[in-house]
Amino acid sequence: MKRTSKIIALFTLTMVFVLEGFAQTATSVQPSRYGDRSFKMDTVFSIKPMREDDKMFTIDVWRRIDLREKYNIPLYGTGDAKNDGIVSNIYKAIVEENAFEVYADEAFTRPMSISEFQSEFWLNALGDSIFVKQLYYLDFKEDFIIDKHHSQAKFDIKYFELVMPSLTNANAGQKSIGFIKFKDFYNHFKDHPDAKWFNFQNTSKNLTYDQVFDVRLFRSVVRKYTNQGDELLIDLVDPNNPNAELQAFLDALEFEYKLLEYENGLWEW
Repeated sequence: MKRTSKIIALFTLTMVFVLEGFAQTATSVQPSRYGDRSFKMDTVFSIKPMREDDKMFTIDVWRRIDLREKYNIPLYGTGDAKNDGIVSNIYKAIVEENAFEVYADEAFTRPMSISEFQSEFWLNALGDSIFVKQLYYLDFKEDFIIDKHHSQAKFDIKYFELVMPSLTNANAGQKSIGFIKFKDFYNHFKDHPDAKWFNFQNTSKNLTYDQVFDVRLFRSVVRKYTNQGDELLIDLVDPNNPNAELQAFLDALEFEYKLLEYENGLWEW
């Protein structure tokens, strides 16, 4: 009887170790916990990296936030100077706090010095000084992703591009001031409650920038998406069209609706 009890106890203990060894942990939490599987993930740009194998569909999308639009005014800032807006706060984070790097190219291969960035930020094509409120464009690139692991559509912002509008740049064309990784921006401003999205109707509900981009409290327009010629939507419009900018805007809306339709119909049977 004692021998039988010892055998049963030994068997039970062995099974416990076996089950623990093969226990399934959510791969989205610990993607390389067991076996020799190693999952590729974007840990450089993405604030919430996911496994590349879980991306059933991905398309790159380039968007523009026009801070002058009514919906985006909470990001633009207060007063005439807009010194407490998102562009000004990004400038302060780079120049005054040295919180993160700014780059001269979207491939992030050439870091800019602070003096170089300041020159690009404050001077237009004629060398004239400009004001923060004249930098009212904030461009960004993101991935639209269908995550098959969670059956969700997700937006994964990669980087911001600080842009000087052509009008501000002495009508010499749009000028890229610099590129910053969204991950750097997000991690910095989630710990800086003084940099705010302003709720002018209820100031107790002002939000930090990380919260704003988590819930996408901004309005943006698609300027480009992945295409064979790597062209902007405006460049894809018939050159003989008398209202090319309007047509590009309508094409951007059509693209948005296609993404929405794709998401809505994805899991229908």
